[in-house]
Amino acid sequence: MSRKAAVVALTALAPISWGSTFFVTTEFLPPDRPLFTGLMRALPAGLLLLTLTRTLPKGAWWWKSAVLGALNIGAFFPLLFLAAYRLPGGVAAVVGSVGPLFVVGLATLLLGERPSVKSLVAAVAAAFGVSLVVLKAGAALDLVGVAAGLLSALSMSAGVVLTKRWGRPEGVGALALTGWQLTAGGLIILPVAFLIEGAPPALTGTHLAGYAYLAFGNTAVSYFLWFRGIERLSASSVTLLGPLSPITAAIIGWAALGQALGPVQVLGMAIAFGATLAGQTGPRTPKKAARVSGSPFSTTEQNRQEVSMDLEVSGVRR
Repeated sequence: MSRKAAVVALTALAPISWGSTFFVTTEFLPPDRPLFTGLMRALPAGLLLLTLTRTLPKGAWWWKSAVLGALNIGAFFPLLFLAAYRLPGGVAAVVGSVGPLFVVGLATLLLGERPSVKSLVAAVAAAFGVSLVVLKAGAALDLVGVAAGLLSALSMSAGVVLTKRWGRPEGVGALALTGWQLTAGGLIILPVAFLIEGAPPALTGTHLAGYAYLAFGNTAVSYFLWFRGIERLSASSVTLLGPLSPITAAIIGWAALGQALGPVQVLGMAIAFGATLAGQTGPRTPKKAARVSGSPFSTTEQNRQEVSMDLEVSGVRR
């Protein structure tokens, strides 16, 4: 297995793990507490990683961590749950599957990654495949739910691109950066969860086991692999691993919950999986990264060196 293939395989474990979230939530957690669940996913995992790494942000990385934590966690989770509650599950998944298209556009603006026809076709094919897997006939639309779904996809997409652009401060590992983002995101969700849902529910041993899995396996480990993959792969390549999540959720629903999985769903899985594989050929990167004079989004010299290393890992030459 090549080095890039190993990085792709490890990064793919993140969306595969996220595909188990629906099963764990419905089978192991108290009902109707999506924000509390988001809080329990993010904050304990972030605090654990902070304890393990014993590293805090310095200088500009305080606000950068807050921005990334808001985009990847703090805004993404509530918007995602709002879409899930306002829309049928299939519609919410299809709306969210436009994320790769957002990433292609943002990567062009902020990273200088020129979108190839292949990456655009792969993004559209992935969304179409996901729609075949999860969309049911007669599914209703709700404008607020659709808007929340689109904003959640845009939030996560912006988080992916800015994570790629900013890189990491010198001497700080990916584990510490993951802890910063999860903690910031959890602290953002905390007041929203208590304001909307009230005090935490009474928890059983089953609930605690479910939250432990979501916080540590489904979040701490998965987001570490996700952010590590963003460093080493192109932004569009990483985000096109996203369809593995609804595919995994459909397979778990069929195997563990007895949900129907017919020929149309299998065809959709094949299309989405094929698009995911096709998307692993990264876009061409210009010789010099775009810089906006005086902008806080400007790429530092260290980040340019990291991008150069990442391109060598992925087999792309500037």
